[in-house]
Amino acid sequence: MELEGRTALVTGAARGLGRAYALQLATMGADVAVLDIDLRSYRDFEQEAAQMTAESTAAEVRALGRRVIEIEGDVADAAAMVAAVERVHSALRRIDIVVCNAGGGLGAPAESRASTMNLDDFDTVMRRNLYGTVHTCVAVAPFMRAQGSGKIITVSSGAGRRPSADGGYAHYGVAKAAIIMYTKYLAQDLGPDGITANCIAPGSIATGRLMPLYEAAGVERMNRSIATRRLGTTQDCAHVVGFLASPASDYLNGIVIPIDGGRI
Repeated sequence: MELEGRTALVTGAARGLGRAYALQLATMGADVAVLDIDLRSYRDFEQEAAQMTAESTAAEVRALGRRVIEIEGDVADAAAMVAAVERVHSALRRIDIVVCNAGGGLGAPAESRASTMNLDDFDTVMRRNLYGTVHTCVAVAPFMRAQGSGKIITVSSGAGRRPSADGGYAHYGVAKAAIIMYTKYLAQDLGPDGITANCIAPGSIATGRLMPLYEAAGVERMNRSIATRRLGTTQDCAHVVGFLASPASDYLNGIVIPIDGGRI
């Protein structure tokens, strides 16, 4: 129970990787605030729904014996994030850990190549990912500064470290690459206040939402491009988040950890 007495805010936590992060932190002893634009979004994906053990991520956290608060909110809305973080602090009294997981792409890769992508889609994806991360960090920073400690974990992607071969899905890759650099700036800014900011960059992770797409693309073919010869799991990522949230990572600041099985 390394995180006993700590509180964590996880954005995009209703399903998939965000849910795994929330449950990992709760298992380690943290009380958790679950934030998502749709707190029951798992219902839209059959495999995600099959993985649930209760009606929501918050209910699963509560079943682990932890305090929990759930908030429906959009990270792309700066004012909404300030209000959400104030609610979390009021309910849990501290914010020790934040995982900026909310995000996502839009459309098909062929529709978002670097030179031809729809600029409205580009704006939407930047707001979901980069702006959402910035809004979350700006909202939590005053509380972490006041308590003199904090762990910020941002989420990039393999797409933010290496471009696709045909330049597709550029809006998502650019947003995720920007998150890496923002995290490095954040580490320099907040390090003197006892706050660390580190980034994870998941590769091909077998979430309930993505597995049907991977199966259509050919899992065996994908595995051949990964050094460990398998897709990642949500737990592969959650274990790294748990490490970054724990005292074991206290002297790490401004780093990027790829979770891709050696693909890049």
